[in-house]
Amino acid sequence: MRKIAIVSCVEDWGGSEELWARSIPYLHHEGYQTVLLKSRINRSHPEFIALAEIGVNLIELAPETSLLKRVFKKAIRISNQLAAELKLVKAYPKELKTFKKAIQKEAPSLVIIAQGINFDGLKLANECLILGIPYVIISQKAVDFYWPSPNDRAMMLKVLQQAKRCFFVSHHNLRLTEEQFGKRLANAMVVFNPVKLAGNPLPYPATSEKYRLACVGRLFILDKGQDILLRILAQEEWRTRPVVISFIGKGPDEAGLKEMANLLKLDNVEFIGQVSDIGQIWQSHHALVLPSRSEGLPLSMVEAMSVGRPVIITDAGGNAELVEEGFTGFIGEANERSFALAMERAWQQRGQWELFGENAAKYVKAHVPASPEQDFAKLIHDILSA
Repeated sequence: MRKIAIVSCVEDWGGSEELWARSIPYLHHEGYQTVLLKSRINRSHPEFIALAEIGVNLIELAPETSLLKRVFKKAIRISNQLAAELKLVKAYPKELKTFKKAIQKEAPSLVIIAQGINFDGLKLANECLILGIPYVIISQKAVDFYWPSPNDRAMMLKVLQQAKRCFFVSHHNLRLTEEQFGKRLANAMVVFNPVKLAGNPLPYPATSEKYRLACVGRLFILDKGQDILLRILAQEEWRTRPVVISFIGKGPDEAGLKEMANLLKLDNVEFIGQVSDIGQIWQSHHALVLPSRSEGLPLSMVEAMSVGRPVIITDAGGNAELVEEGFTGFIGEANERSFALAMERAWQQRGQWELFGENAAKYVKAHVPASPEQDFAKLIHDILSA
């Protein structure tokens, strides 16, 4: 029985894990065994429990080390997410050695390098290249202000070019990666992440009292930009409007954002925390607002559109690839002036939000595959069958 090794470069669990994780049952159906390698595995997390229950072998590469303590112990402050993005770019020899031994022992037919950004797992992919083990690369995000180290560029470019496939979740991320390395990637293609709520439009909530906007995402301002939204809500016109913003999610900047909201004396925001059933949120919320500074292609946006909600977004990552201004949503840049203008355009057209949401649901149904995870599994199977 052929084996596929999946290497996750993401801290704990997030939306970046959904594509490979949900493709596993289809790969098992085709007769493949799977093994997951990750720096640390939270074995009490329900997703990892579920993987173990379906026969995925879970292997930790650095079970008793803390990246933050090892790398950023003396730094003033750096978030867990940024540490996760940096950790395998600056992979320590011990971790690389552990990975090499594990890969040699497991002897997979293919390795899937699942990255949080677009080069945080390339040193591990390089080990596969040295060992002569075929591999594919998934990049879940590319950041305009975070480029590969000059010392690693040649190695990383070779790793990208020698991959069986380089998968990206947006055209923006693919284009930016090519620009960062100065080469076109002939082996690259764009894929979608699975959308839990796809094809299930929900009735539009009543708007007789207040308009409720949901800001869904990790509370991590470097990527998600929630601080931009709080500053806009502090403007006088938004203080007096019948609007409530619900922040859905948790993250390293939760305390800071709450304190910022208190400082600005905002009484029109609420922090709901992590929500397991996002469908419940959309039963009572009228639109998504997402002031991201960097993105791949956010699941929260696609899910909101799929249930019939308009979106107010920034032109970050692949966001604008699915949104048409004034038809399915509103687009600004990741700064207070531009995003405030986008929010103002949305507010002035709030009477059409239900229609915009209907347009959004139709667009997602027409352009987003019904089962991206099954499509991804087929791509992997085709590579192994070639």
